[in-house]
Amino acid sequence: MSEMSNKKYFVTGGGTGGHIYPALAVADALAGEGSKVYYVGNKRNMEYELATKKGYKFLHVSISGMPRKFNFKLFWWGVKLVKAVLYSIKYIKKYQPSVVFATGGYVSAPMIFACRITKTPYMMHDCDAMPGLVTRKLSKGAKYVSLAFSKAKKYIQNKHTIITGNPIRKEFKSLTKETARQNLGLENKMTLCVMGGSQGAKSINDATVELLRELSQEKNIQVVFQTGRKNYDAVIERLQQFYPKYNQDRNLLIKPYFDDMVSVLKSCDIVLSRAGSLSLSEICASQVAPILVPYPHAAANHQRLNAKSLLEAGACIYIEDEELDTNKLKDVLFKLIESPIKMNYLKQNSSNLAKYDALDKIKNVITSIK
Repeated sequence: MSEMSNKKYFVTGGGTGGHIYPALAVADALAGEGSKVYYVGNKRNMEYELATKKGYKFLHVSISGMPRKFNFKLFWWGVKLVKAVLYSIKYIKKYQPSVVFATGGYVSAPMIFACRITKTPYMMHDCDAMPGLVTRKLSKGAKYVSLAFSKAKKYIQNKHTIITGNPIRKEFKSLTKETARQNLGLENKMTLCVMGGSQGAKSINDATVELLRELSQEKNIQVVFQTGRKNYDAVIERLQQFYPKYNQDRNLLIKPYFDDMVSVLKSCDIVLSRAGSLSLSEICASQVAPILVPYPHAAANHQRLNAKSLLEAGACIYIEDEELDTNKLKDVLFKLIESPIKMNYLKQNSSNLAKYDALDKIKNVITSIK
């Protein structure tokens, strides 16, 4: 048995796909080399479903986002945090991980505090151009900090900070566009992906619905549309008004959520999306032309900062959420469809930003920690 296979690791991060998918990518890389990996998160969040589906033992911590106002809710949250830290200490003492890997956000905070109390080594990763509050406050004691954006480094007080990009699933490098389309039952022709992150995006959905018939019938473009679970019924209700025969249209694939986002992104030529950091990393690894509509209320304005990093590299079309409506989207989208030169320019520039080796770099750092 190798030294690697004797090691145990905790991986923690949750609440949104931007915290969960990088954590799972790292968990898969560690488990793939024979290590025992445990996932620490909140069983009421989506990380529970995703981690348990992959077969990881799930260690529950009951924690939510910190209230930003000084009131009784903040006091009660503090009590819950202490309880979650105590549970995390108990998990560390029981399973004795070699290292804890955390992707930031409120879900990972109790375990990081527990690492500090028990002197368990931990590494942190932050996906955004502006690191989150947990990363900024707790990364100082980390053995290493990995970042997706070089501009984020100025906010981190840790001399062992490395710029790696986001860890993404290995299939993004190996899967071809043709195979991705076959996986989804699509034809081999121009394809648009519409998505608003793991939660969906109402403004993107609303602007897109009225264009679906025209995109399919007049432009003969396939549309893969992830509405988000909470928005699906509203999208279908509106679509039935504009396009009653939508469910007979082979060019339209509409679901609340796709488990196989690798095939979705790799199958497309154009992606209309929010600007969560992990989404952008996966988009850049998919050889597509991105149209980005940052979520305007994201913490620390991080989606705008993420999207503008791509805009500065000539790697996306940028639309503010308040400017987005059907007419604006039609103008931008149809101009792009009718301009192969512009589309190829965006595809090339976004592909240049892809960091396929981020996962290996992070895994190698974690496994080197003593």
